[in-house]
Parts: sequence; C-alpha cells; structure tokens
Amino acid sequence: MTAHWQARRSGPSTQRPGDRRTPWQRDRARVLHSAAFRRLQSKTQIMNVGENDFYRTRLTHSLEAAQIGASLINQLSHVGSESEVAMLPDLNLMETLCLAHDIGHPPFGHGGETALNFKMLPSGGFEGNGQTFRIVGKLEAYHPDHGMDLTRRTLLGLLKYPVLMPELPVPASSEPPGSLAQWRPAKALFACDSDLLDWVLEPLSDTDREQFQAVDTLAQSPWQKSKHKSLDASLMELADDIAYGVHDLEDAVVTGTLSESQWHTHLDEVVANLNPELASLMQQLGRQLFSNEHSVRKDAIGALVNIFVTKVHITEVLADAEEPLVRFNACLPEAERYLLDSLKAVVFEHVINQPAIQQLRYRSQNMLLNLFTAFHTEPMRLLPHNTRARWQAAYSKQGQSAADRILCDYIAGMTDDYAERMYRNLFVI
Repeated sequence: MTAHWQARRSGPSTQRPGDRRTPWQRDRARVLHSAAFRRLQSKTQIMNVGENDFYRTRLTHSLEAAQIGASLINQLSHVGSESEVAMLPDLNLMETLCLAHDIGHPPFGHGGETALNFKMLPSGGFEGNGQTFRIVGKLEAYHPDHGMDLTRRTLLGLLKYPVLMPELPVPASSEPPGSLAQWRPAKALFACDSDLLDWVLEPLSDTDREQFQAVDTLAQSPWQKSKHKSLDASLMELADDIAYGVHDLEDAVVTGTLSESQWHTHLDEVVANLNPELASLMQQLGRQLFSNEHSVRKDAIGALVNIFVTKVHITEVLADAEEPLVRFNACLPEAERYLLDSLKAVVFEHVINQPAIQQLRYRSQNMLLNLFTAFHTEPMRLLPHNTRARWQAAYSKQGQSAADRILCDYIAGMTDDYAERMYRNLFVI
C-alpha cells in the first residue's frame, strides 16, 4: 500500500527502539488501549446495561464484529482474484476498524444519539459515526492535536458517511415539540472536523472525491444519505451488520424477548422467497435456534454467520474512480443480503420496538435532554474542571457553537452508568 495511506497527520514519527510493529498493529493498539474503547463496556447495545447479565454491550458487540471482520478477510483472501487480494486491508487494520466503529456512540444507544442531535441542531448536530471520527482524529489523548493519530487508511475505513452535515433546520424551541423521532441525525461528519476530512481524502483526485462524496438529498430527517464508502468501510459495515443481525438475535432468543412463534411469523415468508438450498438450511437453523440445548442453539448461530461470511465478494461501485479503495466495495449476493436485512428487521421489530425497550429509551432520552440543558445553562458551575477549561477556551475563541461542541463531547463520552449517576446528582432529591 502506498505511503500516503500509511501516513499520520502528525507526520513521520520515530518508532520506539526495537518496535517492529506495522502501522496497522500500532493503530489497533491505540484503539484497544483508549479510554473511549474501554467505555463501551458500559454502553447500551440494544437492551439497557444492567437489565440482564447475558446480553451484549457495545464492547462485546465490537469484539464480535472484529472477529467477523477477520473472517471476511480470510474468506476473500482464499476466493478473491490476485488484484482483489492485494487491495484487502491487513487483518490488524480490519480489527481496528471493527473495534473502533462504535466508540462515538453516546450513552443509551440511538435514543441518546437522537436526544443529543436535537440539542445540537443550532451548533451543527450530532451523530455517532461523526463522533467516532472526532474521537480518533482529535479528542483521544494519544496526541495533543490529533487524537489517536491513526493512519490515513484507518481513518478512511472509519468513514461510513464521508460527507459533512447538511444545513440543519433549527426548532423554534429548545424543548422537543412532540416526538424526537423527527429529529433523527443526518449521517455525516461535523463541519468543525472538515479539516480532518480534507486530510484523509487528500490522496483522491478531484473527480474521485466528487464521486465518492455524492449524496441523495432527503426531504425529511435525516436530510441526506451518502452514496458511497471505501472498501475497508464496506467490510467493517458488513461485519457490523452480521453481528447485529445474528448475535443480537441470539440475545433476543436467550432472554425470551423473541419467541419461536414470532420468529415464524416474520421469517416464514422470507424463507419461502429464498432459493431451495438456502431455504432448507434456514428451516433447519430456525428449529435449532429455539432448541433447549444451548450447544445446538450456539451451532445455529455459528451457521448463520457462516452463511454470510462465505458469500462475501468484491464488486465495483465507482467504475470511473482511479483509487481502488473507493472504486470497490465488499458485498453480499442478493439472496443473502435479503436474508440478513430480514434478520435485522426481526431484531428491530421484536426487540428494539418493544414497549419495554422504548419506555427505557424514552426515559434515557429525557435524561440526556435535561443533562444538556443543565450544563448548557450553568457550564461554569456544573462542568468538571477539565471540561470547564476546554469549554471556556472554545467559547472565548470561537463562540457558543464551539463551546456547545465541547459540552456535547463530554456528554457523548459518558457511559450509561455515569450518565445515570450525573442525572441523579442534578435532578433527584
């Protein structure tokens, strides 16, 4: 891989004496040892942390996504052409992307994300993937100016949405006018991080960059949809989807949130639309999934993952692009993509969309809304000393929007437990 993709924003650095690690191994270590990664152990994946001792957190989800990502690379290394194999990310790079992909998510999952986005609408909005990019590129303490100071290719691989926030509508009131659902965040990076995005995309030609950053404009929230991502990001997203669609499904089955009858209601029609071989396998795995034998269920989960991993292939998505990393993506065939999307839909409908989960989400959203209001109103009184100093510096140099971004960084970095404790400290008598 050419030197510009291995470059770091801080410039050439002298490795420690005797350090034989590759750039990708160093990136992986920086993510693994970061405070932002450790906080994932107490951040919601689907069910709130503390509700059950079995299901996955953001941390275990990220570890499983990393393992699946490595499996995708191994598969493509065996079935891909010589030119395709040459493009693939190193295993350490693939694991780095999967380990880091969720570190920008705030407490309380997507509910918390929507709450912070609403509060940040006057100051550029909020979105979890944008916050991930901000953490690795600016906030984490490895480098005083460049966050974890990761390689350019690693940063490119973390760009699920390689575009900046559109112009966001600002509500008339600082309190939500009804449901927060209408304020789902745009999938994009923050305007204040445009300098970092420009640095990452610097090796692309003007034509490649224009194609790569193409968007579809939407009439309603989330306002826009970016069309493209890099090869590495497509592999990371596929690993994430498989972990979500299969392993989060396992949580739902084991905790009794998804019953066998609900499974059949949702999946029987899906299975009927598959080719006979895949349909037969899914019928068998459906029976195994609800077996009373834990080992039988576990085998079914592994077999579901295998369906998707063994069908991954490389396809051309930007035929005119010069740079292979944006010209090609990893994809699934139509049948397997349909099946994976259907499994994700089961998790959404019978887990995420259940009243008990939505009630927790509503409660959590309101906690973050109130926390933001309190800190925004009384920053010099309520913020911790370090955050207060950063808030003051941002406010004096760049004004309220920059200060609000510092405040948002602080709240987004909280674990679920910390946010709960802070809320009790401020509001519970």
